[in-house]
Amino acid sequence: MLDRKRLHLRAAFFRFIRSFFDHHGFLEVDTPIRQPVYIPESNITPLKSEKEYLQTSPELCMKRLLAAGHSKIFQICHCFRKEEKGRLHLEEFQMLEWYRNGADYYQLMVDCEMLLRFLLINLLELQAEKNFAATSFFSGINLDHTWERLSVADAFARYSPVHLDQALREGQFDEILVEYIEPYLGTVAPVFLYDYPVELGSLARKKADRPTLAERFELYINGIELANGFSELTDADEQRARFNLEIAAIKANTGGDVLMPERFLSDLQQLDTAAGIAMGLDRLFMVIINDQRIADAVTFSPEDFR
Repeated sequence: MLDRKRLHLRAAFFRFIRSFFDHHGFLEVDTPIRQPVYIPESNITPLKSEKEYLQTSPELCMKRLLAAGHSKIFQICHCFRKEEKGRLHLEEFQMLEWYRNGADYYQLMVDCEMLLRFLLINLLELQAEKNFAATSFFSGINLDHTWERLSVADAFARYSPVHLDQALREGQFDEILVEYIEPYLGTVAPVFLYDYPVELGSLARKKADRPTLAERFELYINGIELANGFSELTDADEQRARFNLEIAAIKANTGGDVLMPERFLSDLQQLDTAAGIAMGLDRLFMVIINDQRIADAVTFSPEDFR
């Protein structure tokens, strides 16, 4: 359970996030936590709630709102992912997602830089106002330094013992990324790891000049992944084909039935160019206050009920 100071900091953290997006003209939205369908992603398992599912992300609903004509939207919500437990994972966590019509993933990178700098400035002002004992937020990280943009291919060439193509071919991508690459990312200033192989971006748009790559990035600080953003795939037929591949993988792994999100695919046909991003807020708060475990950065952790 958080102590008084950290509870005040966490409350202010959420307040400042809302202030940032309000200042930049975003509309705050809310969508159902429990839904009859979920995003078919073979690497994420949803938690069931009777005959429905607790959302793993509000992405499908938020993109339907974009398709309905809203230009800039954001949401802070609880999300749930089964069996995600560990130093950096909780089965229930808070997610920030924001979406822009007429934008691409480069605009989201700019948003990230502005948001984190805004948070730091306001948290430092709050600390002085409340006369809290001095805390070094983002300890050792210089947010004013240039934020590196490092392609996945260059990251593998720089840090991995095997070539990217071999890692993909042998199903070692995630293992290599975690063990050999992530520890070096964002140790001085935040890093954007971008341009993922297209097979690792099931909802992301292909690069026009390099269709083997997806316009996807992840934001890292101190080796910790904080956000996943991309230019949205808005071709409904291609999205359906990618979902079919994910559904086949889920059925092969678990034997479970997965529904195709038909209403989402129907609305997707009304969407042109767009970009969206998901940022784990509990993990970001953990990094800001220099904790090592996400369970120590939330108001109540699972350990507080045992």
